[in-house]
Amino acid sequence: MRSEDRTRARLFAAVGGIVVLFPAASSVPSPLYPLYQQLFGFSAATLTVVFAVYVLGLLGALLVVGALSDHVGRRPVLAGAIALEAVSFVVFLTAGGVPALIVARVLQGIATGAAITTLGATMVDLAPREAPHRAGMVTGVGTLAGLAAGAVGAGALIQLAPAPTRLVWIVLLALLVVSAVVVAVLPETSTRRPGVWSSLIPRVGVAPRLRGEVLAITPVLITSWALGGLYMSLGPSIASTLLGVQSRLVGGLVVTLLCGTGALTSYLLRDRPVRSLVAPAAGLLAVGTAVTLGGMALGSVVVAGLGTVVAGVGFGAAALACFGVFAEIAAPDERGELFAVAYVISYTAFSVPAVVAGIGVGLVGLATAAEVYGGVVVALGLVAVAINVVRGTREPSLTSAAGS
Repeated sequence: MRSEDRTRARLFAAVGGIVVLFPAASSVPSPLYPLYQQLFGFSAATLTVVFAVYVLGLLGALLVVGALSDHVGRRPVLAGAIALEAVSFVVFLTAGGVPALIVARVLQGIATGAAITTLGATMVDLAPREAPHRAGMVTGVGTLAGLAAGAVGAGALIQLAPAPTRLVWIVLLALLVVSAVVVAVLPETSTRRPGVWSSLIPRVGVAPRLRGEVLAITPVLITSWALGGLYMSLGPSIASTLLGVQSRLVGGLVVTLLCGTGALTSYLLRDRPVRSLVAPAAGLLAVGTAVTLGGMALGSVVVAGLGTVVAGVGFGAAALACFGVFAEIAAPDERGELFAVAYVISYTAFSVPAVVAGIGVGLVGLATAAEVYGGVVVALGLVAVAINVVRGTREPSLTSAAGS
């Protein structure tokens, strides 16, 4: 391997580490939420608001700066995102009530929104020339691995270490310092081009030639991230209240079981054609969620865990398929904006249903709210399967017609 290729590979791996860090930090509050509820005395509805304001900040950043790195370069955007993420961690460290948690989550959302599209585009820029699809694989696996690691790591520190609401943020600050060093030595991978100010005008758009692919992927994105929102916001509460699991570590493992299984699945399927995974992923999400609902109804941790593993396989396959397709179809100057669209869809599905569920907990109780939420995810998964199966049967026909 040439020296240039070795350097490129090291940078690809280093940026992949930052890809893991941002979602890891975003999942850290999940096992902390029940503890914050005890400390500050707020309801399930307030909990989901604290969860969801992160997404509001993230979506705002995606809409405003999602394509900024295509104009000013990747490094300045990443440096700013890391600095703002550090500020949010400091606010968490000193939080004394719900207002501080909301401020911290908004800042964290803005930082993550600025980072994730830029990181996705940077991974594509640095991907091996002979394997450009690897960027989508690493982005998908890294996102899920980060969500899993953040939840289980925070759960372990809460259960086993002192200062449960502070130590985890100190650890994350140290990891941010390492990330800042990586960005400082990272060569710029995007050529500066005009249109900086116009790129800041909030908009969500997809080039006409890409719309068919994006529309086919959208139902799977919505299904997978809606399920992720349920686990990230109410998962630990469901484990403790409905399944009788009191350990903070196990509360974190609820999220890890879904996301960790997803990360492993994405890695194992990395060499499969990404388009072939879309419909099976949606089906597994539906089946796994249905089994999990059965476990909740029976009060069985084993059945609920089995369902979560099945759903996690679908979650990982969906992430690999969706990000892989986007990485394949986008031209270099479209990558930032296309990844922004993907994340807008994902995180809207991630947050809005969770807030509705949080409100529903106060109206009908946790069990009913979780059952309704899960039922909607099952229905969405089945719709996604149908859409992609129909699309898959039509495309060969269209190809044959074109060839004749």
